[in-house]
Amino acid sequence: MKLHIDVDCTPEEARAFLGLPDVQPMQGALMNQLQERLEANLAATDPEVLFKTWLPHQIGNLEQLQKFFWQQFAQAASRATGGSGGSERE
Repeated sequence: MKLHIDVDCTPEEARAFLGLPDVQPMQGALMNQLQERLEANLAATDPEVLFKTWLPHQIGNLEQLQKFFWQQFAQAASRATGGSGGSERE
């Protein structure tokens, strides 16, 4: 035996029928608070601050970073060609 029941109601009507609380105002307030915090954090993020935060302390600026990469490339190239790598450890 099959029994098929269709209930046509809105979510608000179903919530009231089942006795569940209406959390929509609380959800709206929390979403507004979350949006305000997110906007404040995004406004506070400066690319220079992020750059300094993400890189190690010994690599402080872009020139040092470039120098570090060039040294690594030179060492790798000298190893590949069999030359002396300058500061190569053995």
